[in-house]
Amino acid sequence: MISVLLVDDHELVRTGIEALLNAAEDISVAGVAKSGEEAIDAMTTLSADVVLMDVNMPGIGGIEACRRILQDNAEVRIIALSVNNDGPIPPQLFKLGVLGFISKDSPVDEMINAIRKVMAGERYLSVDVANNLATQGLPCYHESPFSKLSRRESEVVTLILQGKSIKEMSEMLILSDKTVNTYRYRLYDKLNIKNDVELTRLAFKFGHIDTASI
Repeated sequence: MISVLLVDDHELVRTGIEALLNAAEDISVAGVAKSGEEAIDAMTTLSADVVLMDVNMPGIGGIEACRRILQDNAEVRIIALSVNNDGPIPPQLFKLGVLGFISKDSPVDEMINAIRKVMAGERYLSVDVANNLATQGLPCYHESPFSKLSRRESEVVTLILQGKSIKEMSEMLILSDKTVNTYRYRLYDKLNIKNDVELTRLAFKFGHIDTASI
């Protein structure tokens, strides 16, 4: 039996996917989470074989959650879910070690097939995603300047892009306002930018975010 951790911030989506997966004879949903933070916590106690991770969520988001989960356990098989399939996010995820990427409008059978494939150690891409990546060309996306950022700097970037204030970021990260500002200007230097507007433009350019995450 393949155990799955389902991560999505929309309750209706979670409930629907959970029911569909549990209906498969060889798949069982071992746990659900509504954020990247909850997914990371859940993986400290669950022995899920596969993580079905929504990419676009509030908080640290799906990409950072994937990075942290794989950092703690490289054997975990992760499939990313997204409403978008034509941006540079898939290469970014594959570089982290994610094995699958499917769009949320994929048929149920495809999602189940993807889970079985990655459980066998294979990489899985929806046909539409694979076609888009082939036309884009992968190499250029591996040169993202965001790869230079530390984990904490990446968290600050995500919160800035979500429009959080310094005070809100301080409370969420459990840091002082001064420390958050230090991280903010440090990442500005690393990315060679001067303000949040330039940060947003750079993030869109390199697929660090998409319109569904802000």
